[in-house]
Amino acid sequence: MSFLDLLKIEFMKVKRSKIVPLIFIAPLLVVVSGVANLSNYFTPEYTNAWPAMFIQSALVYAYYLLPFSMIVVCVMIAGRETGNNGILKMLALPVSRCALSIAKFCVLTFYLFMEMVVFLVVFVIAGLIATQTMGVTETLPILYLLKWCLGLFLTMLPCIAAMWAITVLFEKPLLSVGLNLLLVIPGVLVANTPLWIAYPYCYSGYLVSCSLHDFTAETSDAAFSVFPFLPCAIVVFGLFFALAVTQFGKKEMR
Repeated sequence: MSFLDLLKIEFMKVKRSKIVPLIFIAPLLVVVSGVANLSNYFTPEYTNAWPAMFIQSALVYAYYLLPFSMIVVCVMIAGRETGNNGILKMLALPVSRCALSIAKFCVLTFYLFMEMVVFLVVFVIAGLIATQTMGVTETLPILYLLKWCLGLFLTMLPCIAAMWAITVLFEKPLLSVGLNLLLVIPGVLVANTPLWIAYPYCYSGYLVSCSLHDFTAETSDAAFSVFPFLPCAIVVFGLFFALAVTQFGKKEMR
């Protein structure tokens, strides 16, 4: 069985799940509330309305709601195999455990990408309604929005790798959800310490915090520095990804 065939099977498994409605909840909640609250302060002369709305919406979303939704997606993807000993039946087939874990992680990454698309679309619609209602004539900065949404997606990859590794390691969904939640909650605190660079659960939130700094600071220097963040993030991603791939199915085969 080729990896592409395996990937198609994994998508078929989650086709009838409730993951798709789930990825709409967090963007709708955070965007509608954030844009609605901030638009009350808009005037026709207001400048930088779009960056202000984006930061207002993305700050809580990046630190909490996006990771929370991905935790649930991880459990739902893993749960497709736990019912009726489905994982044992799958492992009995001539399919590599590593390939199976990678295919499931690809599905998880796809849903992360889809949630970012939903967030962008919902934000643009809500922003257009808010600016037109308040008479703000500022042009939609689509490149600005695409850049930051892509940044959120990329900085979330180490985080979902860690979430998937924890989901693989713990057989009980309650344990994996609880541990991931405990790691997400202090993210905003860790982001304000030098340890943030090795803590993937705060990467996306830290990125939005840096965009807030750039928005409010008088200097033009960017607060977010690619180096040494990028090498460290790659190492963190690689370690958790390798852990998930090598440990997938091991406890079921004992």
